[in-house]
Amino acid sequence: MSNVIDVLKERGFIEAMTSDDLRTLAEKPLKVYCGFDPSSDSLHLGNMVAIMGLAWFQRYGHTPYAIVGGATGMIGDPSGKSSERQLLDEASIEKNLQGIRKNLETILNTSPTETKSIILNNYDWFKDYSFINFLRDIGKYFRIGPMLAKESVKNRMTSEEGMSFTEFSYQLLQGYDFYYLNEKHGVTVQLGGSDQWGNITAGTELIRKINGKSCFGITFPLMTRSDGQKFGKSEKGAIWLSSDKISPYEFYQYLFRVSDEDVITLMRLLTFMDMTEIRDYQSMMKSPDYVPNTAQKRLAEEVTRIVHGQNGVDVALKVTQGAAPGSKTTLDAAVLEELAKDMPSHTVQLSDVVDAKLVDLIVKIGLQASKGEAKRLIRNGGVYVNNQKVEDENAALLQKDLIEGHLLLLAVGKKNKILVRVQ
Repeated sequence: MSNVIDVLKERGFIEAMTSDDLRTLAEKPLKVYCGFDPSSDSLHLGNMVAIMGLAWFQRYGHTPYAIVGGATGMIGDPSGKSSERQLLDEASIEKNLQGIRKNLETILNTSPTETKSIILNNYDWFKDYSFINFLRDIGKYFRIGPMLAKESVKNRMTSEEGMSFTEFSYQLLQGYDFYYLNEKHGVTVQLGGSDQWGNITAGTELIRKINGKSCFGITFPLMTRSDGQKFGKSEKGAIWLSSDKISPYEFYQYLFRVSDEDVITLMRLLTFMDMTEIRDYQSMMKSPDYVPNTAQKRLAEEVTRIVHGQNGVDVALKVTQGAAPGSKTTLDAAVLEELAKDMPSHTVQLSDVVDAKLVDLIVKIGLQASKGEAKRLIRNGGVYVNNQKVEDENAALLQKDLIEGHLLLLAVGKKNKILVRVQ
């Protein structure tokens, strides 16, 4: 396929478009933008669809503009929110903007080419625009009726909390963003989640009213799991794109554990895998000799590579293998520290470990209630030290068992693992 709109449709990216004319226009280079809310210092996995949408446009010869909302972030988008968010101060927003910029630069191509991605902060064009002038220049083009009819507004107006004027004015700001980018940069297309339809059409209408130009919007489906839950959330919280907030191993593991019902959809939306290969996996999963999690492994490797690079994949695979009892993976401090983020750890004195009986340590750190139970587990082959099975129920631990002199990985049974730190 040579047209990006066809590609996006085939992959399930497009929920709605403001006009079918966009496909014809996409035969020539376009400038396309999507905005990102600086509510945290990292984007999360749920934001990946928006970034991948920009990346696909870039791959097909169009220029992506990523707008970080330094100004709109101070107001807060009410779309999809049941209550008004807490407003952030300028210092917090600036910190968040820097983190989000790193996420975007990792996935979008920023090298000097004709389609080099452009990252802008809308605070730059709002900071010197006075409230009076904005109302005179822009506010006069908005009518209260259509503004009240927006889904994001209607939902909040009927809620117990209602909606503040601050949030109600948000669509004016996002509409002006589109107008400004069209005027100053020639941007003609805006991307956004399905909850952004009202904000996007506010922008296309504003541009049409001021200068008569036609601009366009595309919305993509919000990512939800087959069970209806929001995708990109775990028991610990959001699955962040920044390795400072979640390790490549945890990121990989989240994707590796997605359900069979979700894995093909995520391949379409979150990777650059060819559709032929994706369809092959879809067929493979229906085969009686299909090895469980084969598709998930491919998905996890591919998305981790896009977000964290090949080094992130290598670390994730090494740690994943290192976590398996009986694994031949060489354990080192780096692997164990990654493992420690996903399992309990216990700190003991050197005298509790070196030349001490293993069963004593197992009881001391609470892996088993008694020495008798610990010995029985060893006899049944259920105890591992640094992934090596222990055969002797009277085994003592030696200095050489400590990895880099201060770490020990104990596994009792299939799921009970603990990292022992030795002081």
